[in-house]
Amino acid sequence: MADRKTAQTFNIDRLKTPIGTALLVTDDDGVLRALDWDDYEGRMLDLLRLHYGAVTLRDARAPAAMRKALGDYFNGDLDRLADVEWRVAGTPFQQKVWHALPKIAPGTTMSYGALAAKLKVPNAMRAVGHANGSNPISVVVPCHRLIGANGSLVKYGGGLERKRWLLRHEGVEV
Repeated sequence: MADRKTAQTFNIDRLKTPIGTALLVTDDDGVLRALDWDDYEGRMLDLLRLHYGAVTLRDARAPAAMRKALGDYFNGDLDRLADVEWRVAGTPFQQKVWHALPKIAPGTTMSYGALAAKLKVPNAMRAVGHANGSNPISVVVPCHRLIGANGSLVKYGGGLERKRWLLRHEGVEV
């Protein structure tokens, strides 16, 4: 995890998508640190502060390859998310959850309990849910693919309508 006493400076860019303007936060190496929606910018800033401490954002273009990969994803090439390099700070458990999420294939979903079991902590479904809710990298770290045990859409930091759109875009009927 980043040293909370050291101020972090990241770049912020905006990308138009079919479901709103995405905010892309990258570091000086061009690695994605956060992806959220312009109407949830406050939430994104809170998550950045939680994970990194003091954060300054400066306007700068995200790498062209990242913008293209995300654009291709929104245009139907679902496998392009794997081309986006990302890095997050968080607890070891959060890291475990976040690194498991991209292993849920596009077009499929998993319940919080099933992911907890897969991570060999079967009674930690609430902890998985909490980690999922603290994910600062929407879409690329696909927290939208986690659903309730009964198949219901539950909680999504960018709003349930976006979650529904993302799942349908990936071929999941919800």
